[in-house]
Amino acid sequence: MFDILSDRTYRHLFLAQVVALLGTGLATVALGLLAYDLAGDEAAMVLGTIFTIKMVAYVGIAPLAGAFADRVDRRRLLVVLDLVRGAAALCLPFVTEVWQVYVLIFLLQSASAGFTPTFQATIPDVLPEEARYTRALSLSRLAYDLENIVSPTLAALLLAVMSYNTLFLGTVAGFAASALLVVSVLLPSPKVSEPRGIYDRTTRGIRIYLATPRLRGLLGLNLAVSSAGAMVLVNSVVLVRGQLGLDASALAWTMFAFGFGSMAAALVLPRLLDRAPDRLVMLAGAWTMVATLAGLAATILSLSLSWPLLLVGWLVVGLGYSAVLTPSGRLLRRSAHPEDRPALFAAQFALSHVCWLLTYPLSGWLMTAFGTVPALLALAALASLGTLAALRLWPAGDPEAVEHTHDNLPLNHPHLQGHRQHTHPLVIDDAHPRWGSQF
Repeated sequence: MFDILSDRTYRHLFLAQVVALLGTGLATVALGLLAYDLAGDEAAMVLGTIFTIKMVAYVGIAPLAGAFADRVDRRRLLVVLDLVRGAAALCLPFVTEVWQVYVLIFLLQSASAGFTPTFQATIPDVLPEEARYTRALSLSRLAYDLENIVSPTLAALLLAVMSYNTLFLGTVAGFAASALLVVSVLLPSPKVSEPRGIYDRTTRGIRIYLATPRLRGLLGLNLAVSSAGAMVLVNSVVLVRGQLGLDASALAWTMFAFGFGSMAAALVLPRLLDRAPDRLVMLAGAWTMVATLAGLAATILSLSLSWPLLLVGWLVVGLGYSAVLTPSGRLLRRSAHPEDRPALFAAQFALSHVCWLLTYPLSGWLMTAFGTVPALLALAALASLGTLAALRLWPAGDPEAVEHTHDNLPLNHPHLQGHRQHTHPLVIDDAHPRWGSQF
């Protein structure tokens, strides 16, 4: 897996991702402390609003950014967005009102909503071979999981010798380092797409996404991932601190179990995906999460909740979580032309966060109103619904190349080369406005 780091361009981009993630992790810790300083006992409400603003920015801004990402130099765009994020983080230590935090977070997360899908769409152009790209996806998954472990640890060490406001300077340094790493390499830019209206450009990624069977299936799997993930991320603190009566270090180890499961799957997936189709691996991961949540509920009903049981459960959920998320980039890569990839990655970014926008509050409400077992069962049912939708929407034996006939183009059109019927990898574009065998 790590041999792809010999590619200088990818190595610099990967390091840019790592340092930006570390900076973001430091900001997450610092924001909690800042919210408490500004709002006291209402800090939870402030943090909830911050996370809502983050999701709204992701859902609303990503399609707009994806619509114009192929119109500007990618390297310049990524560097500017990193600088915007750094500037917003630099202002956070100086705020005196809660509304100022909301404005800066919206600015920072809006820049992230433009940066992340554009960055993700660049990697398949840097590593066009599928096997190497698959290993890049696994490394990216490892980076996200390691950030969940390293950032809180680094924050704890820094807070022992400095104030939390200094952590925001670490965030600024992370974004600045990311910008320097991006500017140090030349990035491939695909050919500019045909001129289109604003509405057409803004919705193009989502229209390609929803017209492609494998991506409609991916949307169902996004719902499964967000359902299981929300149970872990929202309710672990209640389970560990409230029900089991354990300390903060136990909570850290519980989250580590989830991250460790995800990392273990990411390490195994490149070889597995060389032998097994994406659909089989991703559906197996989704059913693993469903079965684990339901199994935990059944065990708690018949016995009781214990910390070892929770650790094992979250580890297995982490395995399934990564098995679904890691191959998703492969589906996006093969479902669009290079010039449409930024819009398609932006669509995935926005639609997946719509699922999280649903499951985050739902998970907390179920746990608060009904307790652990109903929350586990309800989220398992929602994850099962998403997985069943994926089974139905993404047919088995999903072919990349499809034989089809064109009645929508004149015979002298360059695409036809004199033949109305032909076979090639099918993606949604102007010549193929829908999925099928006849146009």
